[in-house]
Amino acid sequence: MNRCLVASAIALSAICPIAAQQAPEQPKFEVASVKRAAQCTFDSSLGPGEVVLKGIPLKPVLVEAFKVSNEQITGPSWLDQDCFDIFGKMPEGATRDQIPAMLQALLAERFQLAAHKEDRPRPVYAMVVDKGGPKCKQSDTNLNFMSKLPAGTIALRRGGGGIKGSMTMASLAHYLSGRGYGPVQDFTGLTGKYDIDLSWAPDPAFEPSAGAVAASRANANLPDAPTVDLFTAIRESLGLKLERRTEPVVTLVIDHIERVPTGN
Repeated sequence: MNRCLVASAIALSAICPIAAQQAPEQPKFEVASVKRAAQCTFDSSLGPGEVVLKGIPLKPVLVEAFKVSNEQITGPSWLDQDCFDIFGKMPEGATRDQIPAMLQALLAERFQLAAHKEDRPRPVYAMVVDKGGPKCKQSDTNLNFMSKLPAGTIALRRGGGGIKGSMTMASLAHYLSGRGYGPVQDFTGLTGKYDIDLSWAPDPAFEPSAGAVAASRANANLPDAPTVDLFTAIRESLGLKLERRTEPVVTLVIDHIERVPTGN
Protein backbone atom coordinates (compact mmCIF):
# COMPACT_ATOMS: atom_id res chain seq x y z
CA MET A 1 0.00 0.00 0.00
CA ASN A 2 1.52 3.32 -1.11
CA ARG A 3 2.05 6.00 1.47
CA CYS A 4 0.77 9.50 0.85
CA LEU A 5 3.30 12.30 0.95
CA VAL A 6 2.65 15.20 3.28
CA ALA A 7 2.85 18.68 1.83
CA SER A 8 5.40 19.82 4.43
CA ALA A 9 6.92 18.84 7.78
CA ILE A 10 4.49 21.14 9.58
CA ALA A 11 1.34 20.18 7.71
CA LEU A 12 -1.32 19.26 10.21
CA SER A 13 -2.60 16.48 7.97
CA ALA A 14 -2.44 15.53 4.31
CA ILE A 15 -4.17 12.77 2.39
CA CYS A 16 -3.53 11.75 -1.21
CA PRO A 17 -6.64 9.95 -2.48
CA ILE A 18 -5.28 9.88 -6.02
CA ALA A 19 -1.61 9.23 -6.66
CA ALA A 20 -1.48 11.68 -9.56
CA GLN A 21 -2.68 14.58 -7.41
CA GLN A 22 -0.09 16.74 -5.71
CA ALA A 23 -0.64 19.38 -3.04
CA PRO A 24 0.36 22.89 -4.15
CA GLU A 25 3.89 23.80 -3.18
CA GLN A 26 4.06 25.73 0.07
CA PRO A 27 5.29 29.32 -0.26
CA LYS A 28 8.85 29.78 0.99
CA PHE A 29 11.24 32.66 1.46
CA GLU A 30 13.63 32.98 -1.46
CA VAL A 31 16.49 33.68 0.95
CA ALA A 32 16.36 33.17 4.70
CA SER A 33 18.72 33.58 7.63
CA VAL A 34 18.21 32.39 11.22
CA LYS A 35 20.74 33.11 13.97
CA ARG A 36 20.63 33.07 17.75
CA ALA A 37 20.34 36.66 19.01
CA ALA A 38 22.74 38.13 21.53
CA GLN A 39 19.78 39.60 23.42
CA CYS A 40 16.00 39.82 23.22
CA THR A 41 15.10 43.18 21.66
CA PHE A 42 11.65 42.30 20.26
CA ASP A 43 12.27 44.35 17.11
CA SER A 44 10.40 43.53 13.92
CA SER A 45 9.81 45.22 10.60
CA LEU A 46 8.20 44.46 7.28
CA GLY A 47 9.92 46.14 4.36
CA PRO A 48 9.31 45.81 0.62
CA GLY A 49 9.58 42.09 -0.03
CA GLU A 50 11.25 41.16 3.24
CA VAL A 51 10.58 40.19 6.84
CA VAL A 52 13.09 41.22 9.51
CA LEU A 53 12.77 39.93 13.10
CA LYS A 54 15.50 40.87 15.57
CA GLY A 55 15.81 39.41 19.05
CA ILE A 56 12.47 37.64 18.82
CA PRO A 57 11.49 34.49 20.78
CA LEU A 58 9.91 31.73 18.70
CA LYS A 59 6.56 31.99 20.51
CA PRO A 60 5.57 35.25 18.72
CA VAL A 61 6.77 33.76 15.43
CA LEU A 62 4.51 30.75 15.99
CA VAL A 63 1.65 33.13 16.79
CA GLU A 64 2.05 34.89 13.44
CA ALA A 65 2.72 31.71 11.49
CA PHE A 66 -0.33 29.82 12.74
CA LYS A 67 -2.63 32.75 13.65
CA VAL A 68 -3.15 31.71 17.26
CA SER A 69 -2.54 33.49 20.56
CA ASN A 70 0.28 32.80 23.03
CA GLU A 71 -2.13 30.92 25.26
CA GLN A 72 -3.09 28.62 22.40
CA ILE A 73 0.42 27.18 22.04
CA THR A 74 1.62 24.16 24.01
CA GLY A 75 5.35 23.52 23.82
CA PRO A 76 8.71 23.77 25.62
CA SER A 77 9.33 26.72 27.94
CA TRP A 78 12.33 27.95 25.97
CA LEU A 79 9.99 29.15 23.20
CA ASP A 80 9.52 32.27 25.37
CA GLN A 81 13.17 32.56 26.39
CA ASP A 82 15.55 31.90 23.48
CA CYS A 83 15.65 34.77 21.00
CA PHE A 84 16.66 34.78 17.34
CA ASP A 85 17.43 37.12 14.46
CA ILE A 86 15.35 36.03 11.48
CA PHE A 87 15.52 37.49 7.98
CA GLY A 88 13.41 36.37 5.06
CA LYS A 89 13.36 37.67 1.50
CA MET A 90 10.07 37.04 -0.27
CA PRO A 91 10.13 35.66 -3.82
CA GLU A 92 9.12 37.80 -6.77
CA GLY A 93 5.35 38.21 -6.96
CA ALA A 94 4.68 36.90 -3.45
CA THR A 95 1.96 38.65 -1.44
CA ARG A 96 2.07 39.46 2.23
CA ASP A 97 -0.80 37.14 3.02
CA GLN A 98 1.64 34.32 2.21
CA ILE A 99 4.00 35.31 5.04
CA PRO A 100 2.42 32.96 7.64
CA ALA A 101 2.94 29.98 5.32
CA MET A 102 6.51 31.10 4.66
CA LEU A 103 7.17 31.31 8.40
CA GLN A 104 5.75 27.82 8.81
CA ALA A 105 8.10 26.49 6.13
CA LEU A 106 11.04 28.29 7.73
CA LEU A 107 10.27 26.82 11.15
CA ALA A 108 9.99 23.35 9.66
CA GLU A 109 13.27 23.63 7.76
CA ARG A 110 15.46 25.35 10.34
CA PHE A 111 13.94 24.10 13.61
CA GLN A 112 12.51 20.77 12.41
CA LEU A 113 9.09 21.86 13.68
CA ALA A 114 6.35 19.25 13.75
CA ALA A 115 3.00 20.32 15.19
CA HIS A 116 -0.70 19.67 15.08
CA LYS A 117 -3.87 21.47 16.12
CA GLU A 118 -6.57 20.12 18.37
CA ASP A 119 -9.54 21.51 20.30
CA ARG A 120 -9.15 21.71 24.07
CA PRO A 121 -11.79 23.11 26.45
CA ARG A 122 -10.52 26.10 28.39
CA PRO A 123 -11.70 29.42 29.86
CA VAL A 124 -12.08 32.14 27.25
CA TYR A 125 -13.56 35.59 26.94
CA ALA A 126 -16.57 35.49 24.63
CA MET A 127 -16.99 38.77 22.76
CA VAL A 128 -20.74 39.42 22.46
CA VAL A 129 -23.01 42.37 21.65
CA ASP A 130 -23.98 44.33 24.77
CA LYS A 131 -27.65 44.83 25.66
CA GLY A 132 -27.67 48.33 24.15
CA GLY A 133 -26.57 47.06 20.74
CA PRO A 134 -23.33 47.60 18.80
CA LYS A 135 -21.93 51.13 18.53
CA CYS A 136 -19.29 50.38 15.89
CA LYS A 137 -20.10 51.39 12.31
CA GLN A 138 -19.67 49.09 9.34
CA SER A 139 -16.70 50.20 7.28
CA ASP A 140 -17.12 51.51 3.75
CA THR A 141 -13.42 51.17 3.02
CA ASN A 142 -11.06 48.29 2.29
CA LEU A 143 -8.40 49.85 4.48
CA ASN A 144 -5.86 47.45 5.93
CA PHE A 145 -2.44 48.10 7.36
CA MET A 146 -0.97 46.31 4.38
CA SER A 147 -3.00 46.45 1.18
CA LYS A 148 -2.40 42.83 0.22
CA LEU A 149 -3.40 41.34 3.55
CA PRO A 150 -6.48 39.12 3.24
CA ALA A 151 -9.75 40.06 4.90
CA GLY A 152 -9.71 39.12 8.55
CA THR A 153 -6.00 39.82 9.01
CA ILE A 154 -4.74 42.89 10.86
CA ALA A 155 -1.44 44.40 11.74
CA LEU A 156 -2.65 47.88 12.56
CA ARG A 157 -1.38 50.84 14.56
CA ARG A 158 -0.85 49.37 17.99
CA GLY A 159 0.06 51.38 21.04
CA GLY A 160 -0.09 49.67 24.41
CA GLY A 161 -3.80 49.59 25.08
CA GLY A 162 -5.01 50.75 21.70
CA ILE A 163 -6.04 49.67 18.22
CA LYS A 164 -7.54 51.62 15.33
CA GLY A 165 -8.54 50.62 11.82
CA SER A 166 -10.97 48.75 9.62
CA MET A 167 -11.36 45.09 10.57
CA THR A 168 -13.68 42.15 11.11
CA MET A 169 -14.90 41.12 14.55
CA ALA A 170 -12.80 37.96 14.21
CA SER A 171 -9.72 40.12 13.63
CA LEU A 172 -10.50 42.23 16.69
CA ALA A 173 -10.90 39.08 18.80
CA HIS A 174 -7.58 37.74 17.48
CA TYR A 175 -5.82 41.00 18.39
CA LEU A 176 -7.31 41.08 21.89
CA SER A 177 -6.22 37.46 22.37
CA GLY A 178 -2.63 38.62 22.15
CA ARG A 179 -2.93 41.23 24.90
CA GLY A 180 -2.44 38.77 27.77
CA TYR A 181 -6.03 38.36 28.92
CA GLY A 182 -6.32 34.90 27.36
CA PRO A 183 -8.19 33.67 24.28
CA VAL A 184 -10.98 35.95 23.03
CA GLN A 185 -13.59 34.41 20.72
CA ASP A 186 -16.05 36.26 18.52
CA PHE A 187 -19.70 35.50 19.32
CA THR A 188 -21.10 38.84 18.12
CA GLY A 189 -22.69 37.48 14.96
CA LEU A 190 -21.57 40.69 13.22
CA THR A 191 -20.28 40.15 9.70
CA GLY A 192 -18.29 42.43 7.44
CA LYS A 193 -15.67 44.95 8.46
CA TYR A 194 -16.06 47.73 11.00
CA ASP A 195 -14.30 50.98 11.85
CA ILE A 196 -12.67 50.28 15.21
CA ASP A 197 -11.13 52.95 17.43
CA LEU A 198 -10.47 51.44 20.83
CA SER A 199 -8.13 52.54 23.61
CA TRP A 200 -7.86 51.55 27.24
CA ALA A 201 -5.59 51.78 30.25
CA PRO A 202 -3.47 48.58 30.23
CA ASP A 203 -3.85 46.38 33.31
CA PRO A 204 -0.46 45.27 34.71
CA ALA A 205 -2.10 42.04 35.90
CA PHE A 206 -2.66 41.03 32.28
CA GLU A 207 -0.36 43.19 30.16
CA PRO A 208 3.29 43.02 31.29
CA SER A 209 4.21 46.25 29.45
CA ALA A 210 1.43 48.27 31.09
CA GLY A 211 3.74 50.07 33.51
CA ALA A 212 6.17 51.14 30.80
CA VAL A 213 3.31 52.30 28.57
CA ALA A 214 1.77 54.38 31.35
CA ALA A 215 5.14 55.96 32.16
CA SER A 216 5.89 56.83 28.53
CA ARG A 217 2.49 58.45 28.10
CA ALA A 218 2.90 60.43 31.32
CA ASN A 219 6.37 61.61 30.30
CA ALA A 220 4.97 62.75 26.96
CA ASN A 221 2.17 64.67 28.73
CA LEU A 222 -0.46 63.14 26.51
CA PRO A 223 -3.87 64.56 27.46
CA ASP A 224 -5.86 61.74 25.93
CA ALA A 225 -4.33 58.88 27.91
CA PRO A 226 -7.15 56.34 28.46
CA THR A 227 -8.38 55.91 32.02
CA VAL A 228 -10.80 52.97 31.69
CA ASP A 229 -9.90 49.28 31.50
CA LEU A 230 -10.42 47.10 28.43
CA PHE A 231 -13.72 45.66 29.62
CA THR A 232 -15.23 49.12 30.15
CA ALA A 233 -13.71 50.57 26.97
CA ILE A 234 -15.04 47.86 24.69
CA ARG A 235 -18.54 48.31 26.13
CA GLU A 236 -18.56 52.12 26.01
CA SER A 237 -16.80 52.54 22.66
CA LEU A 238 -18.06 49.57 20.65
CA GLY A 239 -21.21 48.37 22.40
CA LEU A 240 -19.63 44.96 22.94
CA LYS A 241 -18.96 42.92 26.07
CA LEU A 242 -16.44 40.28 27.16
CA GLU A 243 -18.00 37.35 29.03
CA ARG A 244 -16.08 34.58 30.79
CA ARG A 245 -16.96 31.11 29.41
CA THR A 246 -15.48 27.68 28.87
CA GLU A 247 -15.29 26.86 25.17
CA PRO A 248 -13.31 24.52 22.88
CA VAL A 249 -10.17 26.37 21.85
CA VAL A 250 -7.93 25.44 18.95
CA THR A 251 -4.55 24.61 20.48
CA LEU A 252 -1.28 24.35 18.58
CA VAL A 253 0.56 21.39 20.08
CA ILE A 254 4.31 21.31 19.39
CA ASP A 255 5.21 17.66 18.81
CA HIS A 256 8.88 18.35 18.07
CA ILE A 257 11.13 21.38 17.70
CA GLU A 258 14.91 21.72 17.83
CA ARG A 259 16.38 24.37 20.11
CA VAL A 260 19.35 25.01 17.83
CA PRO A 261 18.48 25.99 14.22
CA THR A 262 20.27 24.44 11.27
CA GLY A 263 22.83 26.50 9.37
CA ASN A 264 21.98 29.10 6.77
